[in-house]
Parts: sequence; C-alpha cells; structure tokens
Amino acid sequence: MLLNFHSFLQSKSYQYYFDLVSVLVAKELKVRYKNSILGYFWSLLNPLALAIIFYFAFKVIMRVPIENYSFFLLCGLFPWQWFANSVGSSPMVLLGNASLIKKVNFPTYIIPLASILNDAVHFLLTIPVILLFGFLFKVTPSPVYVWGIPCWFVAQFFLTYGLSLLFSSINLFFRDLERLVSLFLLLLFYLTPVFYDVSLVPKDYHRIIFLNPATGIIIGWRDLFMKGAFDVGLYFVYFFYSLGIFFVGFFIFRKLSPRFAEVL
Repeated sequence: MLLNFHSFLQSKSYQYYFDLVSVLVAKELKVRYKNSILGYFWSLLNPLALAIIFYFAFKVIMRVPIENYSFFLLCGLFPWQWFANSVGSSPMVLLGNASLIKKVNFPTYIIPLASILNDAVHFLLTIPVILLFGFLFKVTPSPVYVWGIPCWFVAQFFLTYGLSLLFSSINLFFRDLERLVSLFLLLLFYLTPVFYDVSLVPKDYHRIIFLNPATGIIIGWRDLFMKGAFDVGLYFVYFFYSLGIFFVGFFIFRKLSPRFAEVL
C-alpha cells in the first residue's frame, strides 16, 4: 500500500487530479457569480439576515440567557451555511454535469468534491468576518485557531463530502431524493444547536441532539471562536463519526458509479 502511494506521488496523476479539481472549482465560482453585482457578499448576507431574525425572536422576544447572542449565532450560522449549501445542492450536482460525465473519462467523485470546495472557499472567506465580530464583542483571537480551524475544517469536510457523495449518486436512481434532502436539512437544522445552546435542551433529549453528526462540529466551531477552546475528546468523536459517514458515502458512490452514464 505504501509502495502504491509512493508510486502515485512519483507519477503525474496527482497533478492531473489537482488541475482538474481547480478547473471545476473555478467553473463553479464563475457560474455562481455570473451577472451578480454583490458576488461574495451574498455569502455573508444570508447568515447575517438569519442572525438578525433569530436575535429578534429569541433574544428580544424570548430572552434566551445566552451572552453575546449575536456573535453566538454567527459562529454557528457560517459553518452551517457551508454544510447546508453543499449537501442541499448535492442531489443535482451529477445531473448538472451530465454532458461532462458522458463525454470525458475521469473519476466522477471529483464533481461533488469541486462543489464542496466551492462552498468551503466561501466559508474560509467568512472567517475574517467572524473574527471581526469577535473583536466587536471583545473576544481576543487565540493561538488555538492555528490548529483548531484546520482540524474542524477537515472534520466538516469529510462529513459534508460523505453525505454529498451519498445523495448525488442515489438521486440518479431515485429522483425524489432531492426533495427529501431539503426536508432532511430543515429537520437537521432544528436538531443542530445553531441558534440555541445545548444546555437549554432537556437532558432527556441530549442523546438525540448528539446523534446528529453536525452537532459536535457546530459546537466545536463555536467553542473555538468564542472561547478559544478546543475539546480534543469532542473533536476525535466527531472526526471519526464524519470519517465513517464519508466511507459509507464513498462506498455507495463507487458501487453505483458504473451505471451513471446509462441513467443520465
């Protein structure tokens, strides 16, 4: 296995795949912002608008006992936006590239990867905005960011990529999945502590909340940005959870991929 990996590095295959992913990501970015005046700022406006709505509903009206609630919301909404956008668009990502799949011989798992990286780039560009809001709320950047941000990024990447591989492949054979994924994300949003803290949830329901793979990742991002904290135990639990989902998604995608061209 090590010999095969070494041979791969010595070959030009990795350079080919890197170039292919780069081209596809660039294409996704161009399509996304074609004829768009605000461009990147749309990635900020959606979570900011949601933050205003949730702040008014839960802080002003319901008076939830959460300190720095505006900052609390943004630390959850920006990572959630990456996850929801990538997973939500995944059922249609292969259908949208049907002509490419039929005409060019290349690993089709690169197409969902390019879509995810497109949203990941936008998420990374929102981190300075999170830090700016932290400064406004007198939260000092922590040295923990140096390893905390890459670690949680990798965990969320595997979770998002695994679900995207799963949904994009199954949707080719079961087209109703697109609508089911939208419903799934809506339910998952309320089961994920994005706009509320887990401490406010009755303990009888904690098991349900923590079975959600997005729960630990959102908590991890929030603890990192708000407290400069990195819970190693929490990280490894949800990293391996995400890794398991990735392997399941990749396995199903690989099993179904030989039939993609015939159903597109």
